[in-house]
Amino acid sequence: MTLRDLSAGPVALLHHAVRFVDVCGHRLEYVDIPAHQLHRPTLVFLHEGLGSVSMWRDFPANVAAATGCRTIVYSRYGFGRSSPRRAPYTPRFMHEEALEILPALRAALSIDRPALVGHSTGSSMALIHAGDRRFDVAGIVAMAPLTFVEEFNLQSIRDAKTLYETTEMRQKLARHHDDADAVFWGWRDIWLHPDFRSWSIERDLAGVRSPILAILGEDDEYSTQAQIDVIERNATNAKSFDYLRLADCRHSPHRDQPAIVLEAIVRFIDDLED
Repeated sequence: MTLRDLSAGPVALLHHAVRFVDVCGHRLEYVDIPAHQLHRPTLVFLHEGLGSVSMWRDFPANVAAATGCRTIVYSRYGFGRSSPRRAPYTPRFMHEEALEILPALRAALSIDRPALVGHSTGSSMALIHAGDRRFDVAGIVAMAPLTFVEEFNLQSIRDAKTLYETTEMRQKLARHHDDADAVFWGWRDIWLHPDFRSWSIERDLAGVRSPILAILGEDDEYSTQAQIDVIERNATNAKSFDYLRLADCRHSPHRDQPAIVLEAIVRFIDDLED
């Protein structure tokens, strides 16, 4: 997460109504962009560890316009304008979101066989959800995915503490969240918790049947090639695996290289119809 990622305020999706839905006892903020083409999968966007509806900016709307798909963007509880988190994260927080909250959200919003577009921990959740064969998923776009804990990732998270305490990061994050402190410290503390060191989604990946498009920036400060290798090595039952590696790109491919990422997603969604 960089200050550049936070520089824009919550303006991008305002021309689409922000709504709220009750899911598993939580009031979740979401935007629902209607489809304008028939027989296309619904897209569900899953944000990163410090993300929210507004932090996606205009990217989901651009994807919706280019693909014709119904597009759902939501803030997890404790993020954005969704209800506050009442308990600390556990090492299974991504599994809890993927296997409890997301299925309930799909039911509440009548989302059948979606294509999941994830960023960072959102990619992890998308892969976990698709790896559980109870849930039908058309495809997965995994941007800057995280599949296990490595020291490179932890050091970047440690470094973020200094940014949060000494720069405008806190003020900028507060533009997107009702409780920026809870979002930041909750994210940092769980990743650095000793019990989290063994977290991995390797076993979940074996259950993935749908096509995967993985996207990674060469200069990503949180995710590495090793994270991609875990997906390719373990998601052997996936219908297909495509990998896009981007130069001049850090942890947010949809912000650093939006045109290339948009084109890749459109092509991926088109191929799902074949």
